[in-house]
Amino acid sequence: MKEPVVQAAFVCSATPDNPFSGPARPEFAFAGRSNAGKSSLINLLTGRKRLAHPSATPGKTQTINYYLADNRWYLVDLPGYGYARRSKEQKKILSDLISHYVLNSHNLHCIFVLLDCRLPPQPADITFINWLGENNIPLALVLTKADKLSVNGLKESRARVEKVLSPFWDPLPPLFITSSQRKTGRKELLGFINQALANC
Repeated sequence: MKEPVVQAAFVCSATPDNPFSGPARPEFAFAGRSNAGKSSLINLLTGRKRLAHPSATPGKTQTINYYLADNRWYLVDLPGYGYARRSKEQKKILSDLISHYVLNSHNLHCIFVLLDCRLPPQPADITFINWLGENNIPLALVLTKADKLSVNGLKESRARVEKVLSPFWDPLPPLFITSSQRKTGRKELLGFINQALANC
């Protein structure tokens, strides 16, 4: 299967006061708690080590960042949610920013919700995932940092996610396992995106 990403470039950072105004193309967004690995996953998918800039400081991304792939579709990096050191006002601003994008983007094809495989799903994760479902937003789950766990540890992590979400979801959203260090899951995620693009 041909991978859809051949060329990728940063387009712009957007906010409600300075919205994205580029050509309409399919959008695949990346969301998750702060430090879940969104930038690293974008770099993995595009094959670019420094297209998106991972930060050792959680909560750094406070805009919606657009990257154009193959002049055909956008990767959309959303701000991280659930960062404890933000004030209530800051959390509300970023929550409103994310929800405004999710509910108003006419080109959104899927949101990938990233979960650190070493941690159980946090309340913020569950709330966000279920909110997406309540609003009929297409989503998939991505367990990141798979290189940090053994094979059995990954199985347990996946089972833990499925157990937490099964009371709310039937069927469960698609789930992928990735590692930016080992390039695990790149082919599977790009195949998923490629299939969605074929149906556009």
